[in-house]
Amino acid sequence: MDFKKYKLIVYKTIGAAMEVHSELNWGLLEPVYNEAMHLELQDQDIQHETLKSVPCYYKNHKMEKHYQMDIVVGNDVIVELKSVSSLIPAHRAQLFNYMRITRKPIGILINFGQPRLQGERYGLDAVTNECYLLDKDMNIVHVAEEK
Repeated sequence: MDFKKYKLIVYKTIGAAMEVHSELNWGLLEPVYNEAMHLELQDQDIQHETLKSVPCYYKNHKMEKHYQMDIVVGNDVIVELKSVSSLIPAHRAQLFNYMRITRKPIGILINFGQPRLQGERYGLDAVTNECYLLDKDMNIVHVAEEK
């Protein structure tokens, strides 16, 4: 689990979210932030896709089912956007499920619904199927709780 190799792209992605939050402030609808994030990532020349359809996997079998991600940065980082009064365990569980079923190693949960931008980084251990909360240096803080 070498999460540190994603440190720069996660840093840039969160920086883009901070710029969007600074420009638009808080409390708008999620699709507005999604489009603004797309424009900001584009302006910063960060490779990404919005509303990306990503294949799902079951025991190393690629399934016909796809999930639509808010944003995928590079090929490995899922960005799940929210605009809610507070993040709840169900929001984290949604991101973890996306990470597990698509086999993407990094997930960022960003909430534009507060006066101060909220962002959480997570890493997936593909061997154990556990998601870990990561600090700003991409070190494991602890096993992420989904309850």
